[in-house]
Amino acid sequence: METNISAILKQLGIESINPAYSTGQNWASPSNEKIIDSHSPVDGKKIASVQVASAKDYDQVVETAQKAFLHWRTVPAPKRGEMVRQFGEELRKNKEALGTLVSYEMGKSLQEGFGEVQEMIDICDFAVGLSRQLYGLTMHSERPSHRMYEQWHPIGIVGIISAFNFPVAVWSWNTALAWVCGNVCIWKPSEKTPLTAVACQHIISKVLTANDVPEGVSNLVIGDRTIGELMSNDTRIPLVSATGSTRMGKAVGAAVGARLGKSLLELGGNNAIIISSAADLDMSIIGAVFGAVGTAGQRCTSTRRLIIHESVYEAFKEKLVKAYGQLRIGNPLDQHNHVGPLIDTDAVASYLDSIAKCKAEGGNFVVEGGVLSGGDYTSGCYVKPCIAEVKNDYQIVQHETFAPILYLIKYKELDEAIALQNGVPQGLSSAIMTLNLREAEQFLSAQGSDCGIANVNIGTSGAEIGGAFGGEKETGGGRESGSDAWKAYMRRQTNTINYSNTLPLAQGIKFDF
Repeated sequence: METNISAILKQLGIESINPAYSTGQNWASPSNEKIIDSHSPVDGKKIASVQVASAKDYDQVVETAQKAFLHWRTVPAPKRGEMVRQFGEELRKNKEALGTLVSYEMGKSLQEGFGEVQEMIDICDFAVGLSRQLYGLTMHSERPSHRMYEQWHPIGIVGIISAFNFPVAVWSWNTALAWVCGNVCIWKPSEKTPLTAVACQHIISKVLTANDVPEGVSNLVIGDRTIGELMSNDTRIPLVSATGSTRMGKAVGAAVGARLGKSLLELGGNNAIIISSAADLDMSIIGAVFGAVGTAGQRCTSTRRLIIHESVYEAFKEKLVKAYGQLRIGNPLDQHNHVGPLIDTDAVASYLDSIAKCKAEGGNFVVEGGVLSGGDYTSGCYVKPCIAEVKNDYQIVQHETFAPILYLIKYKELDEAIALQNGVPQGLSSAIMTLNLREAEQFLSAQGSDCGIANVNIGTSGAEIGGAFGGEKETGGGRESGSDAWKAYMRRQTNTINYSNTLPLAQGIKFDF
């Protein structure tokens, strides 16, 4: 595997020490000597190092991006879409290599790594079509010989702050749409997964060069939270799209809001599946287990809670415990394994702390957790997915823990189940398993789930790029990816044209002199 990883790093342009920032076709070393070492949670080994950009470096990137925008906004949208199409083609060529690096640097399963790159390809395809569909509306004017319509213009620089759990896909959701809308982008990736970002910048730089795109359309800045703070407070950046914890999102939202900028926030989730008495229990097990243990519980859409009808509670719990007993935990590059490691030992500490708090509040663990060691678990980042019977109002249950801890809650009536589902601060993803049409429709109605995503007979985890992705309450209210999410990256302008030989005023106002 060592040889394989080495070959992949070489293919993707990853060196032992990588430059701190890039403005597209060019890379630059920082004005300081700070370095981030990227270690794989798979085996604990150092993969490579990335230099850290300074505030001075960041400012240089913004200035370059500003100049690039002046040109990029004048390029016809279908031409911008063609550049994105070519980026999608390069991703297809590099899918296996980039997907493997995602798996190795982040720790998710190899199939999930490939799936993340496929999401990038899919959003490129979506954006290409969108580049010919940036529609406005026409309205009838109350004044004779007048025409009203609205159009959408690019806003300028889009700042993107991404998280470690989807180190490349979420960036692509934002940047592919922002590019076809006529914007330029500055990406600050997670300091826990910088190498995948460096790889993406190498891939897009080939396309930029081939199309004579000016330097500054696609920008990458490696750094710690300081770069994110600079971006959030920078009046030159009209939109900041941030993915991460609710705590981080509140800080970004406050800083951007204080300067009356726009923020697109995709934050925490505390997602539940309601298991109805009318559910197909065998099918429900698949959705529940994958939702809870996929990416080792480190998805914002991971299933945290199962709200189970009392009549099927024991039967479903028995199936669930049996399924957990069959899980294979180990190297995510081995496709026979179901569960890989947590991102780092800090995440392991959070996992253990959450288990302790759950037990202190009265949680009954029907599948015990713990840290795995020895053998293939030398990184110290492998943990056991666990299951606890709890009450929804436990403080720890109200909190999002980025780990494979699943909570079981019992209910009697559907109204009660929906209230439990909604009874947390977060509002990202939700699901109900039922073959009862009335239950399904109630769950999807205005008196049902309060989440941005509500599913029937599929789990909470995973989303297609065709639909807008995001949630309500402490999830932040932002929407990324499909539907009309593109509007977040543009400014709306209403236009009125008078083609008469007089100037009548609106509302019948007279102004003669």
